[in-house]
Amino acid sequence: MTPPPRSIGRPWRRGRFAFDPALDDAELVTARNALAQGRWSAARALLAETGEDWDRRGHRLMVLAEARASVSWAREWQLAEPDSAAAATLLACASTLRAVRGKASYESAREQCLVAARLVPTDPSPWLAQLVLARTLGTGDDCARAFDQVRARHPDHHHAHHLMAAALAERDGGGGDPLHEVYDFADWAAEQAPADSPLAVLPVVAHAERFRVLAASGAVPRNPGESQHWHTRKARQVLKAAFDWWLEWEGEDHPRQQIDLNYLAHATYHEGRLAEAAALFHRIGPHATRAPWSYTDRDPKQEFRAARSAALGSP
Repeated sequence: MTPPPRSIGRPWRRGRFAFDPALDDAELVTARNALAQGRWSAARALLAETGEDWDRRGHRLMVLAEARASVSWAREWQLAEPDSAAAATLLACASTLRAVRGKASYESAREQCLVAARLVPTDPSPWLAQLVLARTLGTGDDCARAFDQVRARHPDHHHAHHLMAAALAERDGGGGDPLHEVYDFADWAAEQAPADSPLAVLPVVAHAERFRVLAASGAVPRNPGESQHWHTRKARQVLKAAFDWWLEWEGEDHPRQQIDLNYLAHATYHEGRLAEAAALFHRIGPHATRAPWSYTDRDPKQEFRAARSAALGSP
């Protein structure tokens, strides 16, 4: 039975979908806004409070790194506290995003990641930043090395597994599409993870990432509504398993749960399972994510709104 929708009765303005990478983390939003204004003490307090919750720490660091002038403010924090591992890691994440956007060199960003990794050897976050960097500017081997370093410190790191699924989906080796290596990777990760790990949803993520690649190459229609990608036997199997797992999941405080819910809602909607999609849209509330609704080159706000309206029977 579908669990009671947490967000029923919670009003939000029509069309008010945040597309905010902070998701539903209000404390993170506050700290990011303060950092953008040069008040890095809020970020310091937030990261100190986060401690060794590695998924939450990585999530918060990458979102803080997106704040305006985050590199400058992280450097100012470092000047005030030269031994701060949190400041060094924030600088690594911010430098990585600048490099990915073509505003800094790969080498300088990678060096910042290595500096942070040396300061805090147990924290997977500097290696997560390296994985983000390698995902765009490095090689497949660079991605694999960074991923292995993350996983050595936190075996079921959510963000790192999503990044690797996206990277592997772009490789064409491994035979026909039902046998593509990204599916093996996602199945393996889900099986290896603890029973309460949201990596149970990774096979659905892998399926969406593979659609992105196939649609971009012209192998399947670019309009997901015209594609049979969500109607294959493999798709039905992974979606049923992931949705059934979600019905029983009790870990709803995971910092990136909204990302998984968006992937599940996207898949159930395109498979035509509107009742399941409706339950997911209720849980998502206003916390829409650009991926996978933007696949491929579609307007994510328009796609999310249309799917939500069809599932819920309302605007």
